[in-house]
Parts: sequence; structure tokens; C-alpha cells
Amino acid sequence: MLQTQQKPNWTKNYLNTQATTMMTRNGAVYKIWICAEELDPNASDDEDIDETPAKKCLRPTQLYLDPVKESLTDGEFDAAGIDKEIISSWLEQDVLSHSGQVHLSIANSYSSCLNSSLQPPPTLRTRGHRFSVTSAVTSSSTIYLYTSGKEGSIIKWDLTTGKKLATVYKSRPPDSTSSSAKNKSKGKAKAHDSSDIQGHTDQILTLALSSDGKYLTSGGRDCRLIIWDAETLSLLKIFQGPMNHKDTISALSSRHASYTLFTASFDRTIKIYDLTPSILGYTKTLFGHQDTILSTSSLSGENCVSIGGRDKTAWYWKIIEESQLVFRGGGRSRVREILEGELRADDVDAEREEEEGKKEKKGEGYVGGSLECIVMIDESTFVTGGDSGSISLWSTTKKKPVFTQPFAHSLHSVHSSTEGLIQTPRWITALTALPYSDLFASGSWEGQIRLWKLDPKLKLFSLLGNVSIPGVVNSLQLVSPPKSFFTSRPQPTPASTSNPITTTTIAAAASLPPTSATGTTPESGSSWLPHPILHSLTSSSLTHVLLSSPPTFIIAGTGQEHKFGWWLTVKEGAVNGAYVVALLSSDSNSAGGDGLGVNGQSNVAGSRTF
Repeated sequence: MLQTQQKPNWTKNYLNTQATTMMTRNGAVYKIWICAEELDPNASDDEDIDETPAKKCLRPTQLYLDPVKESLTDGEFDAAGIDKEIISSWLEQDVLSHSGQVHLSIANSYSSCLNSSLQPPPTLRTRGHRFSVTSAVTSSSTIYLYTSGKEGSIIKWDLTTGKKLATVYKSRPPDSTSSSAKNKSKGKAKAHDSSDIQGHTDQILTLALSSDGKYLTSGGRDCRLIIWDAETLSLLKIFQGPMNHKDTISALSSRHASYTLFTASFDRTIKIYDLTPSILGYTKTLFGHQDTILSTSSLSGENCVSIGGRDKTAWYWKIIEESQLVFRGGGRSRVREILEGELRADDVDAEREEEEGKKEKKGEGYVGGSLECIVMIDESTFVTGGDSGSISLWSTTKKKPVFTQPFAHSLHSVHSSTEGLIQTPRWITALTALPYSDLFASGSWEGQIRLWKLDPKLKLFSLLGNVSIPGVVNSLQLVSPPKSFFTSRPQPTPASTSNPITTTTIAAAASLPPTSATGTTPESGSSWLPHPILHSLTSSSLTHVLLSSPPTFIIAGTGQEHKFGWWLTVKEGAVNGAYVVALLSSDSNSAGGDGLGVNGQSNVAGSRTF
């Protein structure tokens, strides 16, 4: 009896492979890989047999575009169909966002806001610390602000009202008044077990928030790394002792879209922690710096950068490859030339010597003593600042700075009775950047935060504008809040009473007309509330902000002293607090028609204190 050969199910074979679809825009080809096993697991065999090859090719594309439609908010998606150009643009932006390179060109949109003498950027100032604020951070949602001070306390603020929600104070060891304590000088007293103490016991120098805003981490001079619940400020875990830092924790950085935490210390090491709820533990240690590490930075990739103070080096750490790149900053020296293999002969030509002499007169040859801060622009570009007052742009493909801006914050003049006028550059105390964009900011102590624009080819940068902030700038952060931040205010969760926290009642926000020029609310159905940072804007201007792109916030922690010491003191106008500055785009900055703020008052001042 003859056996008939069964017809192979080509659809089943197709479903066991990977499907691809391609889209083009401006000559660029974007390939989308989709696992075909996930296309339609509930489809029947009959439906698979009836499906034509053309439909099979269309199905991966449709599967990719359906989440795109759902992710778009009302008013951005036309139910009748999506324009081909919009889809291509979205795909291009999606590819760029995952490339790890600079793809947000937004710096020019803030030029008019920074250079406007009639209407300065709206500013909110918080005051609650006795001594200098060492760090001020907020999550991507920008609902809450966390600040730390040299007195050893952490304060949580509500940015929708500008009010203080909770405070965690420095813990003090129990008083030792027993007879054994009196015999301590004779060597008969027991050492106190610091592991029983909850919280910090000394100055808090740095804070960091996880990318989802759930965990707040802090470190300081007590060598303790503490993990807090960001919502209630309840203590979750303390890292100290063996396998942890043995000296002051100077800097923290959370990896984006991850629970990975990088910590830097005066013990010249960087440690990596995993804050995943099921793990919450130490991972590994990175060695290499020859001096105290003062700053570290990271983005979405599995790498980070750090600077080593007086060793004048910036390190780019490749975590997966377990390798690193070393970049040497500061001025020229014979030792550095030997290390870089560039030692010239003694009979160097006179023309080159003359050229280097001209550079030194211009300030480009100023020899720096240490590197103070560092920030990543994208996965292969970063910026450093030092005590020479210079800001340098680096690329992982070059061992020398791509571009250096000398005297970025001008010169500090001191009159001496013996030597006359002495001018020294103001060193860079803080750096920050809006991730993957052409905008970054720097701070010092001359009363100005300076914003810089990167060249599209990442070959240089130029000054975009200044924001007046008095005092020593100890920390900086640039963040773009979501649009929902300006249209609704979530109710804060009361802090736990079992912890040393003081809760403050939230006061109502300032009165501001909730209607636009047409007499309607900015977004129908939203619980719209006035925002204290934007109190100086007119009603029509505020409506335009809500319906277009939200502003970018500058978060600055300032004080009368530098966070690492007392060798620098600024008294005039300096406040131990945090500033939140709203940078408005050129469109929203020009939207206010009548130039009047709340109750018809002029909005030239643009500052509010809480």
C-alpha cells in the first residue's frame, strides 16, 4: 500500500524562525527583528495556511507598530491612520535612543530664556539645612527633591508645592558614662559597636536615586553606604565594614534603567552594588586610582567614569570586559610625556617652544593640581573640570582632550600687600549634563551656573548662557520632567513614625488662574494645580508650557562652604539650600502676552523661597 507524503506545514516552519521588517528614511535603513514565535501563539493551523506571504511580511511590522500607537497619548495619534513620515521619524528616534550616542539637540531652544534680561528663569529655593548643602537630587518624575547637608541630615521636599515633607537627622552614639568608659584611657573599655547605630553619624557628602525613584542611597565621612526607601525615608540596609569602603564615600552614581550603583571613595576604589530587591548586596571593586576619587558618573551602558583628584587622571571603566581606559588631564610635564611616549629631544625646534609659550600666556598651558568633577555626555564622550578652571571634552577614541575651555568661570582676584594683585582661576566644583543631549552645565563659586552647548560633531562646546545662583555650587543635576508633573499632584505618603523623621504639613500652592486665554483648563479631565516654580509666568504662558514640551530643570545644591572642606567660604548672598531653576524653551518663553504674573504683578523677580 502506497503511503502519501504529507504536505509540509510551511507556516509552522516560518513560525520557528525570526521575522524581519525594514523601513527606510532619508536613505537610512532600519531593520526590526521580531521573534516569529511570539507573533500570534493563539492562531489556528487553518488561519496559518490561509495566510498569504504578503500578510506574513506585514504581520511583524504591524506587531511592532501596535505598541507605538498605544504609547502615544491622545491628540498625537490620528485614528484614521498614521502618516508614513511620522512613523519613519519615530523609528529613527527609537534607534538613536538605543544607540548610546548624543541624539537630543535642544540647547538652542533655551538660548533666549538664558539671555533674557526682562524675564529670568523661574526659580524655587529651599532652606532647611544648618550648613552647606552637599547634594541635591531628584528622580526622572521630578515629584520629590532630596537634599543632604554637612550637618548630617537628609530632607525630602515636594516640588509640586515646594514644602518640606520629612527630615532624617544625624544619629549620635549613646553616651558612655559608665565606669568602664571612664577607664577608656587605661585601655579597659570595650570598643563601641557602630553597627548598632542607625543612620549616618557624620557629614553626608553625596546622594543618588535609583532610576525608578524607589531607592535613595547616601554616603559620607562615616564610611557608611545607606539604602533608604525613597517614599518613606525608612532605612533598608547599611553597608559598612569588610568588603565595603574604608574611607569617606565621596560620590555615588546610579546606572540608568537598572539597579546598579557605583560608589567612589577616598580609599581610591570604586565599588559596585546591586540594589535589586532580592539581592541588595555588594558586587565587585575596581582598583586603579592613585589618589582620592572625587567624582563618578554613569549612564545606561555597563560602564562608568571617574576622576582621581591629584593623580589628574580620568578612568573609563568597562565593567563587562574588565578593562579600563586612562586619560591624563592637567598640564604638561616631563613625567607625563614619558608615560604617553611623547618625550621630545633636547634640541627641539625654537618654533614649537615659542608656540607653547603663547599658549601658556593665553591660559591654555595653566598647570592644574587636580581634577574635581566628571560627567558622561553619552557612552563614549565625557567632560571633566579641575582646579585650573578648565573644562575639557574627552572622547574614548582619543587619549587627549578633544577641546578645552580655559578659565571657564573667570578669575578670582586677591590683593596682596607684598605682591599686589594676584589672580587665580576659580576651579570647577560641579558638572552635570542632560543625558544624550548637547546641553551640560558647570558650577563654581562666582555666583553663576554656566550652561554650555556641544557642537553637533562633538569637537567643541561654547557658552550658551548663565543662571545667577550665589554661593558655592556643590552639586548639579539637569532633568526633563514629564508633562504630567505640571498637570497633577500625587498625594504624599506619610512617613513612618518609627524612624527619626519629622513630617511637615503640606501647605496649599500659590493661587494662579487655572484657565487659559480661551477660558478652559489646560488639559480637560486633569487635576490641574498651580506650580510654585512657574508662579511668575502668565496664565497663557503656563498653558503653552503644559500643552507643548515641558521645561528642563536645573537642580543645584549650594552653600557657604565647599562640601569637602572649609578652605573656601562665601558669605555674600550665599544660602545653605537648594535651587530649582526652570529653563523654558524659546516658544514657551515668548508665550506670555501681558508680562504679568500672579495678581497682575510683574514677574521680573522670578524667584520664590520656601
